[in-house]
Amino acid sequence: MSNLHELDAYLVGLLGKLEAPQRRALARAIAVELRRRQSARIAAQRNPDGTAYEPRKPQLRHTRGGIRRSMFTRLRMAKYMRVEASPQAAVISFAGKVRHIASVHHFGLRDRVNKNGLMAQYPARELLGLDEQDVQHITNLVLLHVSKP
Repeated sequence: MSNLHELDAYLVGLLGKLEAPQRRALARAIAVELRRRQSARIAAQRNPDGTAYEPRKPQLRHTRGGIRRSMFTRLRMAKYMRVEASPQAAVISFAGKVRHIASVHHFGLRDRVNKNGLMAQYPARELLGLDEQDVQHITNLVLLHVSKP
């Protein structure tokens, strides 16, 4: 995304005036807000560009009257979406065994379905990413933080 480079260049001057603890607090606020926004986008089953996730393949257990769940219900919990903040960066990542599941779905890789070794090709469903509204929201958070006395 080329807008990220423009945003980075614009904010470097503003952030250079802040001390390290202030930058860490700002990075944490940004990461927590982005985690909330990413979780909401995953719940809506949308890619960062606004397109819908490719639906699941029909399953035998999804018969008429059966219980259907949306994809990634546990994956989007704060327990599994880790936030790391430092004076230089704000990072959102997946933790533990969930990281493998998330990477398979994010990049559309092949993975083992069950313990018997059955393999399946998963379609790419971008779990983490920034859209224009996220970039605008980050800019607003930074400007709000810098304008505080």
